[in-house]
Amino acid sequence: MEMYNGIKFNYAQMPEIRHGLDVSIYADPKYNWAQMEQIRLGLEEGLDVSTYTDPKYDGCQMYEIRLGLEAGLDVSIYADPKYNWKQMEQIWFGLEHGIDVSIYADPKYDANQMYQIRLGALSGIDASIYADPKYDWRTMREIRKGLKFGIDVSIYADPKYSWEQMREIRRGLEFGLDASIYADPKYDWRQMAEIQLGLEKGLNASIYAKPEFDANQMYQIRLGLEEGLDVSTYTDPKYYWRQMAEILIGLKAGIDVSVYSDPKYNWEQMEEIRNSLMKK
Repeated sequence: MEMYNGIKFNYAQMPEIRHGLDVSIYADPKYNWAQMEQIRLGLEEGLDVSTYTDPKYDGCQMYEIRLGLEAGLDVSIYADPKYNWKQMEQIWFGLEHGIDVSIYADPKYDANQMYQIRLGALSGIDASIYADPKYDWRTMREIRKGLKFGIDVSIYADPKYSWEQMREIRRGLEFGLDASIYADPKYDWRQMAEIQLGLEKGLNASIYAKPEFDANQMYQIRLGLEEGLDVSTYTDPKYYWRQMAEILIGLKAGIDVSVYSDPKYNWEQMEEIRNSLMKK
């Protein structure tokens, strides 16, 4: 230990040096304690630590390289500081499972994107269909799920859709519905969900599958269709959804809603008129 007198190590580095190893490899202040630990552990396991004894790797990156060496993997594929430790982890997981990691071993993909591509390759689907950085990891996930169930993902595999919109289109396709009715970015995902629910229940969703209706308005129209009511009374975007709800309640009660189904009345006024009619 006298060899290191005068060298300034902090309290976290010192414990890593006092081991019965050739600590000269890492007893250098250029390494922090976490880097020293990974080099020490590699030496204890008889690994070729020269693969990662470069301070350009942080402790977490060294850890991922060390694990790869332990598993007998070709760590040269990811032992590069251009990858952060999470990316390295996804690459060595792929190598461990015998996957052709060249499809995603590229720093243009973040770790979450790599994960989705790896899952696809692992399940035997053609992950190259979505292995494109224009897709974030959530949109990749929706495309991967579609491929897994044998769906024609070309209908929604487009970055013009958010991942939530992709999810709703995918669900419709999984149910065997004509998702083309709402596979349009002019609908937000909540509107898509309402149209999908209508189609799933066998309703004429085209009555409200119009972008001028927001999701809440679509919901009220869908409820009316499920009840078998004449929703034409309120299928007009000039009605706020709460107004639609009051007209719907009146229709269900069998009262003459024409008395208050006028957008000049706010929903609270409509409620008051409806209540008075129902009492009569």
